[in-house]
Amino acid sequence: MINYRQLVTGVTAVCLLVGSTTKTSAQRRPNPHFAPYSAVSLGAGTSTYFGELNPYSVPWKSLFTLPRWNAGIGYTRYFTPRFAARAMFTWARMVGDDYTFSKSNPEKYALQYVRNLHFRNDVKEFSVTGIYNLIPEGRNSDARPKIVPYLFAGLALVAHSPEAVTPTASYSSSQQYTPGTWVKLQPLHTEGQGQPGYQKPYSLVTAAIPVGFGARFKLNESFNIGAEISYRMTFTNYLDDVGDGYANPDALQGLASIMADRRNEPDAARVNESRDPALQQLRQTNPELFSTSARGGGAKKIPRDGYVLTHFSIQYVIPGKIKCPPVK
Repeated sequence: MINYRQLVTGVTAVCLLVGSTTKTSAQRRPNPHFAPYSAVSLGAGTSTYFGELNPYSVPWKSLFTLPRWNAGIGYTRYFTPRFAARAMFTWARMVGDDYTFSKSNPEKYALQYVRNLHFRNDVKEFSVTGIYNLIPEGRNSDARPKIVPYLFAGLALVAHSPEAVTPTASYSSSQQYTPGTWVKLQPLHTEGQGQPGYQKPYSLVTAAIPVGFGARFKLNESFNIGAEISYRMTFTNYLDDVGDGYANPDALQGLASIMADRRNEPDAARVNESRDPALQQLRQTNPELFSTSARGGGAKKIPRDGYVLTHFSIQYVIPGKIKCPPVK
C-alpha cells in the first residue's frame, strides 16, 4: 500500500532537486547570457494500456490493440540551455478487452478468449518531470533552435477507476443489473478484496514513473509544436481490475460474482458480439481454462500495469527578461 504522505513529500523533493540542479547548472553554464523563459502547452494524442488484458509479452500486438486518447495541459520552465522542468495534467482513456485481443486467433490466445474480461478507465495524471535537451537552447527564447530533441523522466500521481459492461440481454435473466451498462468495478471487490484471506481493496490513487523522449519544432518567435512518446510504469496492478486469482464464489454476492467470472458468457459484452462457435470448440480442446483459479498474473507481479502515451502539442513561448548590459 502506497504511503501518500511520503509520495507527496517525494514529489516535492523532486521539484526542489530539479530547481537546485538547474540553478547550479545555470551558475556553471557556458553561455552566461542565457535568459530563462517559460512555455505553456495544450495537446492531445493516443494512450495504450499494458497489463493482463493487453500483455507486455506481445508488445507490438498490444500497442496497436484498442489505442484510445489523451489530452493534456502543461507548464514548462527552461532554466538553462540544457535543463528544464515541466508540470503537466493529463486525462487519458484506456481500454482493454480479452475478446478483441484474441478473436483473430482464439486457439493461440485461448486464455484471453475464454477469460472474456474487459475494462475502460479514465486516468487523471499530474506529473512533474525534468527535461534534458539533446541540443542546447540559444541565449534566449527568440534564439531557439529549429528542432530540439529531448529526454524526460519524473514522478506522477494518478487517479483512476476501472469500469466494465454488464452482461448482454441474451445472457441475462437476472434483475440484479441492467444489461449492457457500464459499472464501476472497484466497489464490487471482484477478487474478494476485503474478505478474510484476500487482499485489501486496491486504492484508486497510485503513483507512476513517466519516462520518454520527444522533440520541439520552432514555428516562430512565439510558438512551438511538440511531439513525444512516453511510458508510465505505475505502482498498481489494478488499472484493469485484474490482478490475482478468481475468488471463491462464496466470497462474492450479486453483481460482484457476475462481473468477476465471465468465462461462461456466450457474448463479449463490451462489443455485444457472440463468442460461438469458437467458445464451444475451446470447451473441448482446453477444458481446464474454464475451471482454473488463475485470473491475473498475481497481485505483486512485475511489471505492474502501465501505459504508453503519444502526445502532440502546441506551445506558447513566454519570453524571459533579457538583461541589457549597462551603458558606460
